Amino acid sequence: MTEPQASTEHPNPWRPGPPDPWDAHAAWWQDEFTEGADPEYVEQILPLIASRLPAEGRVLDVGCGEGQVTRLAVEHGLCAVGLDPAGAQIDEAERRRRARAVSPGGEAAVSPGGEAAVSPGGEAAVSPGGEAAVSPGGEAAVSPGGEAAYARGSLLDLPVGDATVDFVVASLVFEHVGDYRRGLAEAARVLVPGGRFLLLLNHPLLQTPDSGWIDDHVLDPPEQYWRIGPYLSEVINVEEVQPGIHITFHHRPLSSYLNSAISVGLSLDRMDEPAPPPGFIARAPEYAEVVEIPRLMALQFTRTPALHAIGQPPPDQAQ
Repeated sequence: MTEPQASTEHPNPWRPGPPDPWDAHAAWWQDEFTEGADPEYVEQILPLIASRLPAEGRVLDVGCGEGQVTRLAVEHGLCAVGLDPAGAQIDEAERRRRARAVSPGGEAAVSPGGEAAVSPGGEAAVSPGGEAAVSPGGEAAVSPGGEAAYARGSLLDLPVGDATVDFVVASLVFEHVGDYRRGLAEAARVLVPGGRFLLLLNHPLLQTPDSGWIDDHVLDPPEQYWRIGPYLSEVINVEEVQPGIHITFHHRPLSSYLNSAISVGLSLDRMDEPAPPPGFIARAPEYAEVVEIPRLMALQFTRTPALHAIGQPPPDQAQ
């Protein structure tokens, strides 16, 4: 398969279209959270995801950024497609893919030569035979094989066929999405019955807006505690994470995620609230005080045999 030509509208040849707001933040994300820069990814997030990957099958990484989770899946011999709405992220994912020569162990993504490609106008797919590709006009038919492809795509309208994926992962994505119910429904739609969805979030209770460590010297004796911000309300908060970098966070209670997931045919298998990893604690002396305050929550779901519409009760609960 020949390489596609770049779009004249956007410098990303895999999914032409208007820029996404995250295009402006892509360099910040790549510098701060990838290639070993972030201890939470290195010591906690990536190992946790690796421990949940299937032994075989087809993986979809939604909100893949520059592709580090997609590459992790390929390192484990899986065939993976990484989707992200930001062309700047997909461009970098493709650049890093090409910078890694394919080795017998499969740890690198696709080398030049046509084994994996994305064609204009197509949808994210892994073609039969195990080659990651996006074929012209067709929906995804993701098949095992140990390769990777990247394409622009939205969580709210995944360019992937129904029941074609064995494992979906979304790492720190849903807190930046307004219509999370539709995102959950899309994850359920593309999974085969019995397929799994791994959702990683900033902890919905302990990482609420305005939460944080309080060292209160007004009280006598002084007190130290973790303040929790408003929890039950769904709140949109814009945080300046670095000078000039403003990121939108959508806070919602855990029950919103769980009940919405159940309503679209996802069954909760496991929930994890790991303590901050040592590398994070070592970044600043005061972080030692929050060793008992989890920053991350991981929810693992299984797609039930019956898939139902957003907001509708499961068939066994219908009147």
